[in-house]
Amino acid sequence: MKIRYFADTDTLHIEFRDVAVAETRDLDEDTILDLDLRGEICAMTIEHASRRAGAPQLSYEQIAA
Repeated sequence: MKIRYFADTDTLHIEFRDVAVAETRDLDEDTILDLDLRGEICAMTIEHASRRAGAPQLSYEQIAA
């Protein structure tokens, strides 16, 4: 997974899997989903991320199974 925050445009891009994007869907005016050939989400882009998603602040925690 790769998470990128672009401060100049206040855009957050989260890449879940490094696969070819087959389709892009607008979830709403400021949220875009990229889907692979099977229709599964491979990436998400969030505009106005500082307001909508608290970017660039980030916390990561892995929980044992």
